[in-house]
Amino acid sequence: MSSHVVFSLLLLLLLLFFSVHSFPYDVSCYIDSGGSTNITDPFNTTWLADRFFSGGSTSVVSEPLHFRYPQEKTLRYFPASSGKKNCYTVPLPNGRYYVRTFTVYDNYDGKSHSPSFDASIEGTVVFSWRSPWQENLARDGAYSDLFSFVKDGEADVCFYSIATDPPVIGSLEIRQIDPLSYDAATVGDNFILVNYGRLSCGSVQWGPGFSNDSDDFGRSWQSDAELRSENTSKIVNSVSTRETISGTNQPPNYFPMKLYQTAVTGNGVLGFELPVDAKLDYLLWFHFAEIDSSVTKTGQRVFDVWVNEKNVSRVDIYSQVGSFAAYSFHYTAHNLSNTVLNVKLLPVVGAPLISGIENYALVPNDISTAPEQVVAMRAMKESLRIPGRMGWNGDPCAPTNWDAWEGVICHPNKGETALVISQIDLGSQGLKGFISDQISLLTDLVSVNLSSNFLEGTLPLGLGQKSLVRLDLSSNQFSGPIPESLTSSSLQLVLLNDNLLEGQVPEELYSVGVHGGAIDLSGNKGLCGVPSLPKCSLFWESGHLSKGGKVAIGLSCFVILCVVLAVAYICYIKRGRYDYDFAPTHDLTSIAAKRNRYQRQKSLMVLEMESQHAKGLPSPYGPH
Repeated sequence: MSSHVVFSLLLLLLLLFFSVHSFPYDVSCYIDSGGSTNITDPFNTTWLADRFFSGGSTSVVSEPLHFRYPQEKTLRYFPASSGKKNCYTVPLPNGRYYVRTFTVYDNYDGKSHSPSFDASIEGTVVFSWRSPWQENLARDGAYSDLFSFVKDGEADVCFYSIATDPPVIGSLEIRQIDPLSYDAATVGDNFILVNYGRLSCGSVQWGPGFSNDSDDFGRSWQSDAELRSENTSKIVNSVSTRETISGTNQPPNYFPMKLYQTAVTGNGVLGFELPVDAKLDYLLWFHFAEIDSSVTKTGQRVFDVWVNEKNVSRVDIYSQVGSFAAYSFHYTAHNLSNTVLNVKLLPVVGAPLISGIENYALVPNDISTAPEQVVAMRAMKESLRIPGRMGWNGDPCAPTNWDAWEGVICHPNKGETALVISQIDLGSQGLKGFISDQISLLTDLVSVNLSSNFLEGTLPLGLGQKSLVRLDLSSNQFSGPIPESLTSSSLQLVLLNDNLLEGQVPEELYSVGVHGGAIDLSGNKGLCGVPSLPKCSLFWESGHLSKGGKVAIGLSCFVILCVVLAVAYICYIKRGRYDYDFAPTHDLTSIAAKRNRYQRQKSLMVLEMESQHAKGLPSPYGPH
C-alpha cells in the first residue's frame, strides 16, 4: 500500500472522528451586563461589554470583593423611567439555545429592598422574583438556565417590573445546542425547558463558569447533597472512577463524561426531594453508569425508579450497556399537584446506584404577536418616536400575563394562534413624529387615539382598516387630504378636528354623522365639500384635481394647441408669397440680382415721369 493511500485513509478516519465527536454548534454570546469593556474570566471565556439592551442604567454590587468573577460584579437595572418592560434583543440564527442568567441585588442601590419582577424568553414568562429575596440570594445572586428555540432571528430576554421595582441582571449567556436534544422530536419545539435541578450525584458543583470541566452545552451541574431525603443522607455512599466512560459526549445531548464518573449508592432506598411549581409538567432525565468493577454480569444490580409513588422503570445498568458506559432514560411527570417531586430508587437486587438527575419544567410557549403586526408596531414605534418611558420593547403583546405595550390592547386572533393589536391609545403623550404606512398591516384595529400630540405629515393611504370603528386624530398637525381608504372602514366615531387637512371630504366618510355616528372636521381651513364646511373649488377635490378640473385642463390645452397650429399655418401661407424669404442658400445671389434689376427699373420710370412732367407732356402711365 502506497504512502499516499495510507495518508488518505488516516485523513478519512480523522474526519470521521471529528464529525462524530466534535461539537458542531459554535454560536454563543456572553454579555457582562453593566460592563463597559470586554473581559476574560478565569476559565478563558470572553465576556462582551454590555450591549443589545433596550434601556436602563448600570451599577456595581455593593461588595465587589464578595464575588469571584468579574462578570458578577456589575449589573444593569431598569428604573421606572425606562418603562415597565425592557429587553435584551440578541441577533442569532434560528435554532435551539441554552440560556443562562445571573441575577444579583447585593443592595447595589443602598435601599435594602430586593425588587419584584418577572423575566421572559421569547415572549414566555420563565422566572419570577418576589421581594423580599432570601438573604443568601440577595447577597450572593443566583444562576438560572433553560433551553429554548429561537425562530425569528433574535432572542428576546425581557424583564417586567412589578409595581415600580427596577428589574436587575448581572450577566447573560446564550449558547447554541443540538435542536434534537432532550427528545425534542417527541416534546416538540413549543416548550421551554426550565431547569429546576441538574444534579451530579456524589460530586460538588462543576461545569462552565464554576470549574475547568467542560460541557458542550454550557450546563453547570450542582451537587445532589442538598436534595437527598433525610433517610438517604444517613445511608448514602459516594463512589467515583477515573476510568473512561464510553457513550458520552454524543449527539444529540452531549452529556459529559464527568457526569458518569461519580455516583451515589446505598444499602436501602435512595430518595431525592426536588422542588417544583404545581400545575406544570416536568421532564426528568436519569443518568447511570456501572462504575463498580465488581459488577460483571446482568442481574447483579437491579432497582426500580419511582416518581411520586409511581414505578416508572426497572433498571439493570449492566444489562443495558455493560460496565463503564453511559446509560440514561427520561420520564415526564404530568400536572403536579404539590411543590415537591419525589424520586426514589428501590433495590431489587444489590444496592441502587445513580450518577445524575435532571429536572426541567415543560413551560408551553405563550402565543406571540402575529409577525406582520410586530413589523407594523416596530415601524410605528419609530415613526411616532415613542419615548423610552413607555417600554415599547420586545413583543408588543406577549407574554399574555403581562400588560401589552403601554397604550396598546391585544387579543387572540380567530384561531387563537397569534395575538393581534385591537386598540392604540396614545392621546396626550407629547409625540412628535408621523403615522407610518405600516399601520395598514394592523388589520384588526378597532380603535386608534393619537389626539393632542404634535404629529404631522399626511394620513397614510392604508389608514382605515375594515375593522376600524373609532378614530381620533384631533389636535395635531396633520396635513394633506383625507385618504379614501377611511371610507371602507366601519367607523362610528371620526375626530379629525384642529389639524391642517385640506381638500374635499369624502361623502361616505361624512355620512358617519348622518347614520348615528359622530364626526368632527372643524379647525381644518383647507377642508371643503360637506355641510358646515366651505364649498370646494370646481377644479379641486380631496386635495387634488377633480375629474372636471382634469377635463378642463385637457380642453384648455387642446384649444391652445389648435390656436398655435392655426397661427403657424397662417404665417406659413403668408411667407409662401415671398419665396425669397425661404430661398435656399445657393439661390441668394440670383435673388439679390432680381432685387437690383427691380430697383433700377423703378428708378428709370420715376426719372422719365419727372422729365415728362417738366416738359408738360402727358404721362404714359396716367389716365387717357
